[in-house]
Amino acid sequence: MESPPTVATAGPVPLLAHFSLEMTGKDVANLEEARHAIPAGTRVNVTFLGNENLELRLAAARAVKRHGLVPVPHISARRLPSRAAFAEFLARLQEDGTGESVFVVGGDPDTPAGPYRDSLALIESGLLQEHGVRQVGISGYPEGHPAISEPQLWAALEAKHALLAEHGLSGGIITQFGFDAQPVLAWIEAARERGVDLPVRVGVPGPAGVRRLLSYAARFGVGTSTGIARKYGLSLTNLMGTAGPDRFVRALADGLDPRRHGRVEMHFYPFGGLRATSEWVAAFTEAHRDHKEHKENAI
Repeated sequence: MESPPTVATAGPVPLLAHFSLEMTGKDVANLEEARHAIPAGTRVNVTFLGNENLELRLAAARAVKRHGLVPVPHISARRLPSRAAFAEFLARLQEDGTGESVFVVGGDPDTPAGPYRDSLALIESGLLQEHGVRQVGISGYPEGHPAISEPQLWAALEAKHALLAEHGLSGGIITQFGFDAQPVLAWIEAARERGVDLPVRVGVPGPAGVRRLLSYAARFGVGTSTGIARKYGLSLTNLMGTAGPDRFVRALADGLDPRRHGRVEMHFYPFGGLRATSEWVAAFTEAHRDHKEHKENAI
């Protein structure tokens, strides 16, 4: 199940209290290397990539569970060749005790490999609850999607929200990563105004090289104008440098109002750097906790 709600922002520490991570099926060794820095019970999403097979995905979910973390396997609708393949994946997850929470997504292929055109179709199938799934994550796109119009994105989000409730499944949203906190805050508020009250995990890249961050931004259609890049801390004149999400997390925490934005936490896309990301979260949290205590003692 999802972690307890964040009561108030009061700086970035509560925002990071129950952060989640993402890994691929090939990141098991990286997960083991990072384990010392990941709090027990942390949710770890396991992606559903086209170059990974069933056994690799299952093994990754088992590794997450083995380390005392909560596996959240992804299910890519357009990569599933048949209803039987979907049912087999869910059944294997259920056998392993790793399928209580999943994340459904349309997926990259333009043409579905089987009967599922999008993540809504996976929820409609009825197979999730038949195989013990209780919590379903869905995507959010604060800065839009390069291939889907804004009205279509809102209609899909509202439909999935309603269908999850109809099927008795709890849900949560994970947003595509971005570099500017303001569009994220505006998008969350707009979702609340539309009646979408699901918890939101704001996607953000873990610390990584500037060149790599920009390449991922281009791939996923995330805006990276000079002004936004500078605000985030990316140096377009020093592509060999590195950048972390420090400024983004602070800006998000400063702008959050639980009365308008509801429950909000963080989801990190490590881009292969699970250890670097987890250690960054630990160090950033400790530094801000110490700063807060110092200010309180000075009063």
